[in-house]
Amino acid sequence: MSFYSPSIEKLIEGFERLPSIGHKTAVRLAFHILNATEEETEEFISAIKNAKKNLKYCSKCYNISDTDPCTICSNPKRNENIICVVEDVKDVIAMERTHEFKGVYHVLHGSISPMNGIGPDDIKIKELLSRMQNPENSIEEIIIATNPRVEGEATAMYISKLIKPLGIKVTRIAHGIPVGGDLEYTDEITLTKALEGRREI
Repeated sequence: MSFYSPSIEKLIEGFERLPSIGHKTAVRLAFHILNATEEETEEFISAIKNAKKNLKYCSKCYNISDTDPCTICSNPKRNENIICVVEDVKDVIAMERTHEFKGVYHVLHGSISPMNGIGPDDIKIKELLSRMQNPENSIEEIIIATNPRVEGEATAMYISKLIKPLGIKVTRIAHGIPVGGDLEYTDEITLTKALEGRREI
């Protein structure tokens, strides 16, 4: 039995459909919206509508952008010969925050996960290969930056096997102990990855 009116219940259910939003958070968000002014509510609705209307996939890297190509792909200062392959648009933002990577990206929009019925054809792997085989491009290196979990590792291995015969350098970002972490609290898999990714100092 619900304690809320049908309109409020429907609003709460709408927020609950968002990722990582539980019932309590959904209730707080619903009442925040209800307590907002008419102007604040209209601005919020307008922002959602504009994002849905104006955002599109970049035809080169499949990042979400207001423009096609996106600002990264159209930036002449970026090195188009180095492509960093990521799973999600949010990963592009994470990489950009480092201010270290000067190449371009390719967003897969997922990872291979047979358990969830997601195969290589369900993500943007074919588009990556097509991009690499385009005679206008002279790709020197593919950096695979998929997430360090089973699906991400499987995706990295699959892509690597497809690219290596093309004679293009394939690298994988290192995974290991975070800065400020303690060895005694680090799991075996992370320690193994840290050892594999060690470098000379």
